[in-house]
Amino acid sequence: MMEFRKSFRTLIALTLLSLGVTGCNSVSPQKAVTIHGEAQGSTYSIKYISDKEEDLKPAVDSILDAIDMSMSTYKPDSDISRINAGDSTVVVDENFRKVFLGSQKIWKESGGSYDPTIGTLVRAWGFGPDHHRIALDSSKVDSLLQYCGFDKVALTSENTIRKENKNIYFDFNSIAQGYTVDVIAGFFLGKGIRNFIVEVGGELVAHGRNTEKEKDWVIAIDDPLQGMEGRSFIAKINLKDMGMATSGNYRKTVTDSITGEKYVHIVDPKTGFTKKGNVLSTTVLAKTCMEADAYATTFMVMDLEESKEFLKTKPDIHAFILYMDENNEMQKYMTEGFKSLILE
Repeated sequence: MMEFRKSFRTLIALTLLSLGVTGCNSVSPQKAVTIHGEAQGSTYSIKYISDKEEDLKPAVDSILDAIDMSMSTYKPDSDISRINAGDSTVVVDENFRKVFLGSQKIWKESGGSYDPTIGTLVRAWGFGPDHHRIALDSSKVDSLLQYCGFDKVALTSENTIRKENKNIYFDFNSIAQGYTVDVIAGFFLGKGIRNFIVEVGGELVAHGRNTEKEKDWVIAIDDPLQGMEGRSFIAKINLKDMGMATSGNYRKTVTDSITGEKYVHIVDPKTGFTKKGNVLSTTVLAKTCMEADAYATTFMVMDLEESKEFLKTKPDIHAFILYMDENNEMQKYMTEGFKSLILE
């Protein structure tokens, strides 16, 4: 299975308050069905309301396998692994094409703060498939930056990938899991199922309502500063017909075995260094989970004020940002759209 970098690009755990793990059994009219399994180095859970007695898990697993073979850097025979190895003859599928174009769009909009060609530096910092970190200083980082930049790659009319340098390494971990959620959601809509919630590794889409219980889908966001003794939530929201993703710096790090210094998992594409800002996490709502996934990483790279200004230009993107102030106390920033969904 694909192992997107969720073990390093840690998400705030999302609790699906109305999602129980019950297995997939035959259903009576308009009953809730839950299917779940392993996916992309994590797990998935899907709850949907249907009157059909059809086992949809094999189809979902088939979707996950197809996306693995397209974009998993953990599978040496996947399309992305072959492209990263320098094979310019690979004809990419529709999954890869859509993620490439979506990445390109957000790269342009963010002024380069979002860039999936950062893979060479991600690997160098120890966040790649082999988790091997090399010794890095300013000169070494500068030398690796030449292999980064979405302006150095192109999708040709033959659906092959052209790279200016063979060492450019794609890493779609910050967008492909959200895209996966969208594909599964599209599958359910295509089956005529209108009320469901799809979650893969913490990224999710909610559509319609939980009509079995006649209530909206409710999502709880974990408190990033909670201790180990129990679980607490920082917010609960109603979610309908939107994608949601969260990215955070507050837990997962790599520790240098010699110096003992800790490095967070977010790499700034502009500097090549891991980001050490005051933002703890970003939760983003968007029309698609692919967008939410990519923007959640983007706002971890941008400074807080830069993110606020950017969000003013994107009224359809709703964000919830947790950060530490000058007194080392956690503060919240929410767009108006996000505030309107908060449950008291």
